[in-house]
Amino acid sequence: MKNKYLYIETFGCQMNVHDSEQMAALLADKGYKLTENIKLADLILLNTCSIREKAAHKVYSELGRIGKLKEQNPELIVGVGGCLAQHLGRKFHKRVGHLDFVFGTHNIHRLPEMISSVENKREKITNVDFSKSLNSIGIYAPPANGTVSAFVTIMQGCNNFCSYCVVPYLRGPEMSRPPDDIIEEIRKLVDRGIREVTLLGQNVNSYGRTFGNDLNFTALIKKIGKISELERIRFMTSHPRDLSYELINCFAEEEKLCEHIHLPVQSGSNRILELMNRGYTVEEYIKKVDCLRKLRPQISITSDIIIGFPGETQNDYQETIDMMEKIRFDSTFSFKYSERKGTAAEKLEGKVEEGEKSRRLTQAQALQDQHTIETNLAMEGSLQELLVEGKSKNSENDLMGRTSSWKIVNFKSELELTGKRVKVKITKAYLHSLRGKIVDI
Repeated sequence: MKNKYLYIETFGCQMNVHDSEQMAALLADKGYKLTENIKLADLILLNTCSIREKAAHKVYSELGRIGKLKEQNPELIVGVGGCLAQHLGRKFHKRVGHLDFVFGTHNIHRLPEMISSVENKREKITNVDFSKSLNSIGIYAPPANGTVSAFVTIMQGCNNFCSYCVVPYLRGPEMSRPPDDIIEEIRKLVDRGIREVTLLGQNVNSYGRTFGNDLNFTALIKKIGKISELERIRFMTSHPRDLSYELINCFAEEEKLCEHIHLPVQSGSNRILELMNRGYTVEEYIKKVDCLRKLRPQISITSDIIIGFPGETQNDYQETIDMMEKIRFDSTFSFKYSERKGTAAEKLEGKVEEGEKSRRLTQAQALQDQHTIETNLAMEGSLQELLVEGKSKNSENDLMGRTSSWKIVNFKSELELTGKRVKVKITKAYLHSLRGKIVDI
């Protein structure tokens, strides 16, 4: 029997990365082997994002390239999933004639049947209906040999309706997975050598609200913390409004919970935060950051910042800069506001000119680079415990591990240490990584 090859290209966030892992796991049972060579593929899947316009442009560009492959091989099957697919639905077929099927965010579990229909009937398929089940986020994806960390999706959807965001429209309302299903999946991963899990959700702080009982996100973390051989727990993403003081205290109480939190602030202006419908003030945000740092002094705080939101004046922007100076994030993902159709922000007046957005973004990113390198330099000479992930991407002669605070550290060792925790002394700091020397195994 001829091998069938699958090529997946993922656009967007870590949730999409994990969705792609689940797609690959499903299709492995159907006989498809993953390949990194798109020219070998019998099936190509693009897992898309529509958070920003730039991501959508990349998808269309890639589909244009794939169209030429389809001309050379008419039997090639091409599918598009994810948020952009959910948004466009059948319109995607009209825009891209060589597409075979389009599937939305709630239909990953239906991939095998869609592909069978295309193989047998060569029909165009669109599946973008929302489901009341959690079938598409509970798919077990066995980790590759030698992998030490894995993603676990604990919920889907969002009820926040931030004025700039399309996620509630494309991922649907919040639904939480039963805790026993999550625990079972993590136990399977641990049995395969996983030592660190990252819990995923559009807003993990809201986990459990649909259950109507006392099982919230903090309780889930404590349950997961009891799994023997699991050494580290991370999560993303958190909404600042829903970051409870109970969860903040969990950073002091649960030793397996890593000292890192990604807490998107989006703006340093209360006026802009209100226009964004974020539900908190800068002062409330800073208070929570202060509490986190008091309980875990070494905690790494990372964030997202939107530059040039409609109505953002120079004063609003300066308030964001002032907030960055006050908090001094370890790192940020900052980007220019990108208008998305169907959101409340689309109707707001006071659009910021693109050139001005670019100027502000450049300044904000330069400031963050300064804060990041200063934070990293302060770690020189310190002892850090790493979970070793394997070979460094920079050099075959180095190993790479991460600190509990999410810092990448490269170091030399001739021993096989993947999956082990080691102590290193930080000898050199760079903007995006650290250099260390092993002192204990």
